[in-house]
Amino acid sequence: MSGAPNILLVIVDDMGVHQLGCSGNPFYETPHLDRFAREGVRFDTAYSASPVCSPARAALYTSLHPARLHLTNYIPGTEPANPRLLTPPWRAHLPVEVDTVGDVFKRHGYATGHFGKWHLASDYHYRPGRPMDPESQGFDAVRVTRKPLADADPDADPHHIDLITNDAVDFMRATRDRPFLCVVAHNALHRPEIAAPAEVARFAVKAGAERDCNRPVVAAMMAQVDRSMGRLLQELHRSGRMRDTLVLFTSDHGAFGRSDERKPLRGAKADLYEGGIRVPLLLRLPGAQSEPRVIRAPVFGTDILPTLLDLAGLPPLPSSDGSSLVPLLRDPAGPSPHAELCWHYPHYHHLGRAPCGAIRSGRWKLIEWFEQTVGAARSGDPVELFDLTTDPDESVNLASREPECAAALLERLRAWRKAVGAQEMVPNPAFDASRGGQRASPPPGDPDTPYTL
Repeated sequence: MSGAPNILLVIVDDMGVHQLGCSGNPFYETPHLDRFAREGVRFDTAYSASPVCSPARAALYTSLHPARLHLTNYIPGTEPANPRLLTPPWRAHLPVEVDTVGDVFKRHGYATGHFGKWHLASDYHYRPGRPMDPESQGFDAVRVTRKPLADADPDADPHHIDLITNDAVDFMRATRDRPFLCVVAHNALHRPEIAAPAEVARFAVKAGAERDCNRPVVAAMMAQVDRSMGRLLQELHRSGRMRDTLVLFTSDHGAFGRSDERKPLRGAKADLYEGGIRVPLLLRLPGAQSEPRVIRAPVFGTDILPTLLDLAGLPPLPSSDGSSLVPLLRDPAGPSPHAELCWHYPHYHHLGRAPCGAIRSGRWKLIEWFEQTVGAARSGDPVELFDLTTDPDESVNLASREPECAAALLERLRAWRKAVGAQEMVPNPAFDASRGGQRASPPPGDPDTPYTL
């Protein structure tokens, strides 16, 4: 293990690219992350593998696409009473036999710690060592946290940001005889949106506070996450371990909010527009770097684990849907490791528009709406086609102007689903268009949302 780097992986929940200061939004204040971006590499076109939590995390931890895992919705998910389409059977947990980042690095001699949100077991009733909880997936030091209740004390670290950070710092300090893998998985910025009132008040008077995407309470939560990142980096500097530690910062998927509000991207959590699946991805290699680098080639959530293994000098995974990003680190102007990127979301989500799939190929992106293409719904577009080069906020559907391109992309998307064994939706023979009940309900305990359609 001589020369093996430590790895610090930080994952934020429900965070969009617009919530970083270095992305050009002056409302959010993220000085530690902005400096981190200047000292490292910023992937400007990083995508999550899913617009919701559990499948996105499963892909990040295993390098397998959610469609291949059949883990395609957040756990436990909910169903409408009267859906037009039937949700296919899906796996509401990550099987223990599937290798995670914890399993792989533990086998190679790393001390492994996971602190914060897990959301890959079949329920929230964590018990140390229980199958499907972190200890069964390669992590030795563990704390599992959950989102707070809606009436939690806003001044008492309701999202456990400080608690998770304390655990991570203690773990890094205690691990001196071998390299470590430390995963910091924040519950923030997930709802309920709670932050210290004094901090919220500070953001409430800033320009732009009236916009939904700039909610002051979310900005206050983001500021606390940024301070957490500052503490983690300070600990690495203090201990002299920054020179041998690889640090990666990302989020599971896009932000919660109004899907149609451009920020500048259209979309939000639970849909496949850019704002629902574009995520921040910042990387700092061990040692010093002469100048910041921005990589614009599209990359995917399944690329994280292969990249960490490559940078650690460890063998590649025997099975993976991702690619190492090391070639892009060597040549930031190089091409994407993926000719095409695909998504599969065969679910009704209480925040989302409708079940859908998507494919990105070069400048083109196509979204397929299953209620129209599978369920023969007469209202709504069956597909949407966007030119992301000229229309990055997806405002103009070009499907009718570019029918050959749309048809070719749709054919390739369906061929990809077949190749990975994706489970398809089918029409509901009991569907009754004359009655309601066509939207999924929020999970138990989830507060009402203003964003249902």
